[in-house]
Amino acid sequence: MAPALIRDAFIGDVLYHVSGHRLFQHPEDRSGFTIPTPPRSVKSTASRSSSHSNLDTFTVIERPDDEESRLPRVDSDQVTITVPEASEEQRTMQWKAPEVEEGDLAKEKEKSSVMQEIAESRIVEWYGPNDSENPQNWSLAKKSFVTFQVCLLTFSVYIGSAIYSPGIDEIAAQFGVSPVAATLGLTLFVVGYGIGPMFLSPLSELPQIGRTTVYILSLALFVVLQVPTALAKNLGALLPLRFVAGFAGSPALATGGASLSDVWAPEHRAVVIGLWSVAGISGPVLGPLLGGFATQGEDWTWTIWILLWMSGATLVFLTLFFPETSASALLYRRAARLRRVTEDSRLKSEGEIEVEHMTVGDIAMMHLVRPFILMFVEPIVAFWNIYIALVYGILYIFIESFRVVFVEKHGFNLGENGLAFLGIFAGTIITFAFFAPYALRVLKPKFVDNTFVPEMRLPIAFVGSVLLPISMFWFGWTSSASVHWIVPIIASAFFSAGTYMLFQAGLNYLADCYPRYVASVLAGNDFFRSMVGAAFPLFSTAFFHNLGVGPACSILGGVAVLMLPIPWILHRYGARIRSWSKYAN
Repeated sequence: MAPALIRDAFIGDVLYHVSGHRLFQHPEDRSGFTIPTPPRSVKSTASRSSSHSNLDTFTVIERPDDEESRLPRVDSDQVTITVPEASEEQRTMQWKAPEVEEGDLAKEKEKSSVMQEIAESRIVEWYGPNDSENPQNWSLAKKSFVTFQVCLLTFSVYIGSAIYSPGIDEIAAQFGVSPVAATLGLTLFVVGYGIGPMFLSPLSELPQIGRTTVYILSLALFVVLQVPTALAKNLGALLPLRFVAGFAGSPALATGGASLSDVWAPEHRAVVIGLWSVAGISGPVLGPLLGGFATQGEDWTWTIWILLWMSGATLVFLTLFFPETSASALLYRRAARLRRVTEDSRLKSEGEIEVEHMTVGDIAMMHLVRPFILMFVEPIVAFWNIYIALVYGILYIFIESFRVVFVEKHGFNLGENGLAFLGIFAGTIITFAFFAPYALRVLKPKFVDNTFVPEMRLPIAFVGSVLLPISMFWFGWTSSASVHWIVPIIASAFFSAGTYMLFQAGLNYLADCYPRYVASVLAGNDFFRSMVGAAFPLFSTAFFHNLGVGPACSILGGVAVLMLPIPWILHRYGARIRSWSKYAN
């Protein structure tokens, strides 16, 4: 038996199937394996006795000795679970069909079809509450290792946006285009990872595919695309490659939080999602640092080569050691193994049955239409999307403004300008150090006591909403050459603190308010903020040159002041607003 970490990783799963199930075997592949908890059957047996128990029958899989018949034949009755006689109404209530994306996308006829198939199937589940293959039961060390890998994956892709920015002037000169045209390489990358989740993230929800397969294959394409990008001879070749690279790298940015939710219990998710957000912010922040020294020491192509080496190393590491985390995918694979060794085609997982009855229209509604419906008809979604998109846009305009402030005014070179971003990085780390104890001491007990309501996410947004405009005014009016460069860098640390708090409060609040439609809500938010974030760098240099850094930052700070009441209003009236909605829970 191979270590479960490698066995459930992409390479282990591939070798398992390629070797005809001889390498990286699972418990079900072993001769004499006993199913600890047999698959439950909805159909009651014809003969019953009052002495029948609900979970009495166990199946032992005996593997034949002859090589030709490696798959055993086991009588289907051996895995039957006898259930007490119940009325049709009781059986319907007990075994209702699983909902598609926990909503009502399927029509009533389709739901009845799912119910019928479940009634004729044997549902494969976890082998009891302590099943070691259930990601929620993994050890703390394994959960922490998986969390590190999700953060590494997110950082390796997110850094691809801003690492490009120090080379913009050199690209413009080499290709004979304007700096604004060269900036499109940054813009299209952000657009790509804003659009990508609408198409790629749904694949990770399919039990037949799972999260790991989507991560690895999309990351492999991301890595390969860096080679022609670095070798591009004109802007017409460079820009499409940057867009496709952003598109290919997008699953990590949109689904990483879902992977962490697969592994951690709700009371711990605030902390691990917060840590994941640190990795997400670190990418755009540290990108200019690496890109600045690379461009200064060599040329702009080295920003892409560094991205290739970093993402390539991450690809190898995750291919070997990143296990599948989706419970739906793991149970589907277990059901497939049990069907093979028992030759009982009725053995299925609930997720498998659910997906079999989804149409292309259902998937399109879920991931392409519904995000926009929620964006326009739900006030909570609309306001938070606008607020977080504004913050995201300011983050990217901040990245571009550093060249004006520290290179043009303070005389920094490209490498030193990258070091100026460490203020944002330090502010994020310090804020997380304060946020984690708050989440454990304040939010965790509410989950444990079952007294948590979504509005409890918002108090940290009160602080963030105040820090954001303060930092903008501070940065803008202390950016002149007469003021020491450390002063605006300190202001940038307060900006990152406010940004971090607003992201943590806003995204978690949306997920808590719309748990039945969380995929649609977060996909729409990712799309909306990416479009805004992509547009801001295009006018940033002219914006700061024409108005001056102080007035320009004052305008951004003024907009942040206008948005400041949103978390306060939702904290007081959010429950009432949710009560009016047919989508909110």
